[in-house]
Amino acid sequence: MQINNLTLIIGGDAGQGVESSGAGFCKALSRAGLHVTSIQDHRSRIRGGHNFYLIKTSDKPITSWSEPVHLLVALTAESIEIHRDKMVPGSAVIFDSETTINTTELEKLSINPVSVPLNQIAKDVGGSSVMANTAALGAVAGLTQFPLKTIHNVIEENFRKKGANVVESNRQVSQAAYDYVRQNYTFSYQWQLNPIDAPERMVMNGNDGIALGALCAGCNFISAYPMTPATSIFLWLTARAEEFAIVSKQTEDEISAINMGIGAAHAGARVIVPTSGGGFSLMVEALGMAGIMEIPIVIALVQRTGPSTGFATRTEQSDLLFAIHASQGEFPRIVIAPGTIEQCFEETGRAFNLADKYQLPVIIISDATLASSSRTLEKSAINLSANPIDRGKLLTDEQLYHLSGEYKRYAFAESGISDRALPGHPKAIFATTSDEHDELGHITEDAQNRIRMQSKRMQKLDTALTDMKPPLRYGPEKADITFVCWGATLAPVLEAMNRLNQNNKNTANTLQFIDLWPLPVTKVQPYLEQAGKLIAVEANYTGQLAMLIRMCTGVAVAGKITKFDGRPISPEYILSNLKEVR
Repeated sequence: MQINNLTLIIGGDAGQGVESSGAGFCKALSRAGLHVTSIQDHRSRIRGGHNFYLIKTSDKPITSWSEPVHLLVALTAESIEIHRDKMVPGSAVIFDSETTINTTELEKLSINPVSVPLNQIAKDVGGSSVMANTAALGAVAGLTQFPLKTIHNVIEENFRKKGANVVESNRQVSQAAYDYVRQNYTFSYQWQLNPIDAPERMVMNGNDGIALGALCAGCNFISAYPMTPATSIFLWLTARAEEFAIVSKQTEDEISAINMGIGAAHAGARVIVPTSGGGFSLMVEALGMAGIMEIPIVIALVQRTGPSTGFATRTEQSDLLFAIHASQGEFPRIVIAPGTIEQCFEETGRAFNLADKYQLPVIIISDATLASSSRTLEKSAINLSANPIDRGKLLTDEQLYHLSGEYKRYAFAESGISDRALPGHPKAIFATTSDEHDELGHITEDAQNRIRMQSKRMQKLDTALTDMKPPLRYGPEKADITFVCWGATLAPVLEAMNRLNQNNKNTANTLQFIDLWPLPVTKVQPYLEQAGKLIAVEANYTGQLAMLIRMCTGVAVAGKITKFDGRPISPEYILSNLKEVR
């Protein structure tokens, strides 16, 4: 009997509580001492259209989500049609008794049909069919023998604000569905979920990590126009704005968002502006203004499928080269790509320090998969003091009072970094403009000044190379195959690597690129020289990281595994496509 090792999908239409049910069950599993990872898939429709929430749980740490499904909660008949092919023999489907299902076909595939009157229980016991998703969780607990008390604790926490009656109704609904399954289904379901003693863990997703990282970095200004899948960064910080003295501005569009952010950063605030590809496109002119004005600002670019609106709620990694090159004219920026929730936290704090140190825009590039994928983390995984605040060459009031001579905001420096003063100090009066300017900030079209000033700004990229990190290597130092990846593809790549190495420890290793621009070529080259056959794994059509590596180092990958249908890459997808590129 397989215990505490289960992959579950909750599938249904938008508006049926798929996301809330999935998130609640993840929380319950974590509180039962189990490890959890999850991914979401939802359409952009407000109501209607198939959504699903995949949860993988185990009593051992989990590297990645995976596709073989052991239990499907089908809130619609369509859910069964979509996910049936991924179900393993002995698995089960929980569905509403009112739904017309061909159970004979399921039984032929050795899938156990579990018909439960979810809607009827919700109406009869809870007074509303809206609680059918709560009944479904009760049915899951009944089938897997998961203690209902843990789910009841989560119900109380989630519905407390709606009143005791709502809490009690949901409890009774889940209990009734639990009892129905225990009384009516006696077959031996293999995948049981038993609580274990374990330290209390957190459940976080990538956007949580970015928002918490910004908070710990001293972020005190956020401006945004809500845009999936970056919106939850804005919501997370806005919900805590009063408690932590954060100015939160929801603007009329993305142009206003970045311009407000630039203004606040110019005045000394630590600023983050979250957006996605379409919003970032609108920000490009202002991004250049931040570059020429040497304003430190952090932009969280959470990618979705393009071009244009594309798949508004789905994932892709197709904005990398755009983020690096977006501009009219040339100006320095730093682009970093976290690949785990922990890295989302750590790299966001680092991004704020890099922005201040080099006085330029820093782009944290993420994607919809990483943004919304939840995982259990040990409390020690998030070090709240990992990135002590570093404001760079920001002059103090005392330094300004002792300043001799006229303050030059854009003074030429070998490093490219001038001493920075915040506006308003009597000893630091200076002009700021989006036009080319001299050391004092005054507009000038002098050719020699242009050469010196542009060279000064671009020098920051060379100076910043000292802070840029080489790729992280996972697995053995020497291997036949070296996967190359960035962002959310890291998790499935590591799972695929581990499976390949189960029988032969030197089959595969992985290089994860976090610091993408400026690419630290001298630090990267030794890793490429030691690598096996390079295979890039990316969620885009062209293999943009592979193109960047070749552009900067001259090294071409031997093969690419790409996926651009808006759905997350899985370990199974990598392994099945590896045969074609080996």
